[in-house]
Amino acid sequence: MTNPNSESIVNALPTQQQLLSMSGLEFMQSILNGDLKGPPIANTLNFDLTRVEKGKVVFEGAPQSSAMNPMRTVHGGWYGTILDSCMACAVMTMVPQGSYYTTLEFKVNIIRPIPIGRRVAATGIIQHAGRSTGISNGEIRDLETERLYATGSTTCIIMQA
Repeated sequence: MTNPNSESIVNALPTQQQLLSMSGLEFMQSILNGDLKGPPIANTLNFDLTRVEKGKVVFEGAPQSSAMNPMRTVHGGWYGTILDSCMACAVMTMVPQGSYYTTLEFKVNIIRPIPIGRRVAATGIIQHAGRSTGISNGEIRDLETERLYATGSTTCIIMQA
């Protein structure tokens, strides 16, 4: 079944020309500043981009009941999505103008369940950024107590247009 709003969602996203016209850091800063539209998945899963600097990106959010699995805990996909976002976007901050990236693989280690509605920060930090690959690590921590909920790692491919 197709969502009738899907075309308008796609049309609101930055174009490939916009993406390639700036460095990855500039692109991420433009999303943070609201000059470019952020990813729709962030709205779906209730998280937002809150910090961008060279080699580091932070998303903050809170899983809602719509992210629960049948055991009434937060589905691992919520952890995976917010970690993939912060880690891969940390790689993006290192990508030169005229290039882009995509995730090749990522790993998530869930340490403990995040309570529904609990606000967390997912931080991605670059470990390596070369011409063709980027590696980043991430963690999800409670915004209030700094309790660690999950860690992750990713490898991204960097491509030239």
